[in-house]
Amino acid sequence: MPQVGIIGFGHFGRAFGTVMEEVGYTYLAYDPYADVPEALRAVSLRDLAERCSCIALAVPVAAMDAVLRELRPLLGPDHLIFDVCSVKTVPCRQMDEILGEIPHVGTHPLFGPKSLARAERPFRTVLCPSPQHPAAADRVRDLFLALGFLVVDQTPEDHDRVMAQTHALTFFLAKGLLEVGCGGDLPFSPPSFHAIALTLDSVREDAGHLFTAIQNENPFARASREHFLEALQDIHREVEEAARSGSEEAEKALAIPDLGSRSPELQEARDLIDQFDRTLVTLLGRRLEMSRKAGRAKAKLGAPILDPAREESLMAVRRTWAQEAGLDPDAVEELFRGILRVSRRTQGDGKP
Repeated sequence: MPQVGIIGFGHFGRAFGTVMEEVGYTYLAYDPYADVPEALRAVSLRDLAERCSCIALAVPVAAMDAVLRELRPLLGPDHLIFDVCSVKTVPCRQMDEILGEIPHVGTHPLFGPKSLARAERPFRTVLCPSPQHPAAADRVRDLFLALGFLVVDQTPEDHDRVMAQTHALTFFLAKGLLEVGCGGDLPFSPPSFHAIALTLDSVREDAGHLFTAIQNENPFARASREHFLEALQDIHREVEEAARSGSEEAEKALAIPDLGSRSPELQEARDLIDQFDRTLVTLLGRRLEMSRKAGRAKAKLGAPILDPAREESLMAVRRTWAQEAGLDPDAVEELFRGILRVSRRTQGDGKP
């Protein structure tokens, strides 16, 4: 792929640039309102269009129409344009109408600065091809695959329906919880709240315009909010009815679906094991990302991938941790030996 241009260097534009840098892609950025490092800065839209044939639009949905109209006279058939907005129906329609014959495609990379900092890999992106430009979708897909993304194809409408039930409702719920004080410094909280606390933390990190964009620009978000509020009202009434009647039938109506259909103790244990395993897989992904960074650092130093002395020291420490936790040190060492084998392959050693 050629050098990529980024229009908009806010929270997401910077994060996207960081992802490209990690795999060796070069890029330029243009944003008259943000501080772009001089080495990466394009002085104008024309400068960006002349120096970059592949351009990512990382601007708010509300600004998309104006940016596209300003950009359009600067483009030719060799350009490739894609947006990274959180909603797709409106931006994809705008690109079809304004860009026309200029190759373009809609995308929604499902990550942000917070997930980037946490090394949450692999990232995913949704690709919404324009019927006018199927080849453009293939080229952008290749770009995201080269960046290490998993790619999912959707129509703009199907994308927005899913996001209305996930992204928009998550922000809506988080906003409500923050409004009633759930995001403050609580003296204690049960484990069931911990995942919600992480959600609140993630939502706070996003730019302010994103909340209104995913609520108002997604054509399916309002219906999802209304359906959600109706469901909450129904549950509220059922809770009050159960308190008044004290009947077993009323309590059964409030049971979480499938809860109690099998042994509650067994189901709880299985659910927790699934949660722990998912967390372990996520953490392994982050560890491998750190291994990749370590491999790149070793390459710059000319240091070998394999470091037997460090590995043995690492094993000794892990065995101590295992003993302190009441675990079998041999079993824990065996587990970490396997992780190290994967880490070496990730760093480029290739040894089994």
